[in-house]
Amino acid sequence: MSLPVSLGLFVLAGLCEIGGGYLIWLVLRDGRPWMYGVIGAVVLILYGIIPTLQPAHFGRVYAAYGGMFIVLSLLWSWGIDGVRPDRYDAMGAMLCLAGMMVIMYAPRT
Repeated sequence: MSLPVSLGLFVLAGLCEIGGGYLIWLVLRDGRPWMYGVIGAVVLILYGIIPTLQPAHFGRVYAAYGGMFIVLSLLWSWGIDGVRPDRYDAMGAMLCLAGMMVIMYAPRT
């Protein structure tokens, strides 16, 4: 699998997890209609499926996904909630993304 496709799957999985969780959050915390929660649950199911398309084993995929999730969570917070990441958020996210790249894409012997 090519690097861009693999990274795209990580981004798609992250958006499904964060988006699905956010829809459920809106129901439980903001009183939105229950249908938001149903849609959120379906999106979370998609999140569970998408990582299975990665070529690596479960533990490696989910360890690497953690780094991507941190980056996407900060971007979601900035874009949706209007909370801009500070320089420490940015530094931490870059470290996590670097770790994700090593875990997932370092050549193995």
